[in-house]
Amino acid sequence: MTDAPGPYRRWVLAARPRTLPAAAVPVVVGVLLIRPATLNWFNAILCLIIALALQIATNFANDYSDGVRGTDEVRVGPFRLTASKLVAAQRVRDAAFGGFAVACLAGLWLASRTSWWLVLVGATAVLAGWFYTGGPRPYGYYGFGELFVLIYFGLVATVGTAYTQHLTIPSRAWWLGVATGFMACALLEANNLRDVDGDRLAGKKTLAARLGRQRASWLYAICVVGIVVGALGAKQLAAAVVAVAVYIPALRFAFSPRSGRELLALLKYSARAQLQLGALLAVLLALNAYWG
Repeated sequence: MTDAPGPYRRWVLAARPRTLPAAAVPVVVGVLLIRPATLNWFNAILCLIIALALQIATNFANDYSDGVRGTDEVRVGPFRLTASKLVAAQRVRDAAFGGFAVACLAGLWLASRTSWWLVLVGATAVLAGWFYTGGPRPYGYYGFGELFVLIYFGLVATVGTAYTQHLTIPSRAWWLGVATGFMACALLEANNLRDVDGDRLAGKKTLAARLGRQRASWLYAICVVGIVVGALGAKQLAAAVVAVAVYIPALRFAFSPRSGRELLALLKYSARAQLQLGALLAVLLALNAYWG
């Protein structure tokens, strides 16, 4: 326990900073579908707060639920608060509830400025975040995690953010939601490929665990294809080409014979690729909105 992270750093690690691009990128993309001169900055900031709070809360919720179930006893991934026993499980659960509360408060404020229908959307997002690994029958344990990520960290985040700007949804928002959703799914697969052996032992039946380490590599490839399709559908040819290039290091890792702890770098490559592609999309969309 001498190498255990300090009181502050342990919480930062458990928040899983490398997963935060999955929350930020779709918001930035959704915002930049609007002309800069007419951009509603306050609504944009509220959307970012909601997305980040939901992501961090879901990470803490997963930490708590997996920890109390014993799933993380054979984990090879990043540090977890509950499984390490450095922090009481109840405190981790309360931190998750706190994150969800922040998202709810910001969501109510945003709904009051736009549409109250967003309250319903936000409520489903909170429930989806908790029941991913929480509750008696967590859907993440049965191979539905990718669907949740695609919907909420892709379509809902991108389309919802665009809607809060002028209460309309540009047609490109749906395609870009597909692209950002599959970026987030690539992050999920980076985790699931690494944890195949441990998840199987713990009875966690992710798609990767069901397929096995080698066949599950194709799940990662499907995510990259989904990103390209979304970019092409949004008529962002440059982004589609760059997507293939920036994900090549991650694809090589995914299709390598590495397994378990040897795949820790896959999450780093995936997060870096998402940031790079997200930044490119932001620039392209901003230029198009300004000159279009």
